[in-house]
Amino acid sequence: MKRRPLPFAAALVATAALLLTACGSGDGSSKNNDKIAGADAGDTATSTSPSADASGPADRPKITFPEGVENKFEGWKTGDPAENAVLSDVRQTVNAVDDAILRGDTNSATLAYYRQGKALVSAQKWVRAWLDEDLTWTGSTRYFNPKVKVADSDTAAVVYCADESKAYNKNRKTGTVDKTPSDESPYVTYSTQLKKNSKGVWQTTEVLSKRGDKTCAS
Repeated sequence: MKRRPLPFAAALVATAALLLTACGSGDGSSKNNDKIAGADAGDTATSTSPSADASGPADRPKITFPEGVENKFEGWKTGDPAENAVLSDVRQTVNAVDDAILRGDTNSATLAYYRQGKALVSAQKWVRAWLDEDLTWTGSTRYFNPKVKVADSDTAAVVYCADESKAYNKNRKTGTVDKTPSDESPYVTYSTQLKKNSKGVWQTTEVLSKRGDKTCAS
């Protein structure tokens, strides 16, 4: 979650390399309050619209964040078309989860478009946790240092980092923004597994995360 985590155990602990190992051997050369520069920080994208590298259908759900909310993606291109297609859909998965939180929609069709299986169930519970606490969020979250492994034509894994230092909880009813310093690390390491569906969309099927992991915080 953003900066001050809700009392909900939606994030599962794992090592950053776990899913890459499960996906296959090989080294992915380019790899939820502060963060480290990404491996290819020259590429920074803030738009929530699917990029030109997106695989599959052109009629993807359109995601638009309210003013004051932003996801920044740094270094999310490797120069390899297959890897870029995977990374593009991971970006949209991240945006879809935040879109559901911001709109308070646990049954978001956009969320189901980009997530399936355990990843969809955990995301729906995550959105519900925000609603139960009458919270949403505002500010900016930075995603960096992605490492992608494309195992075959329809299986891939991506590990990436998040910096939540500039993202803040916001009361859904009063609009009050909580910028109280948190004793939790703002850095989160995410490990994801993906499968390409029949439409050509790389859907996230499993997500593991660890807050404060030195992979992202050091």
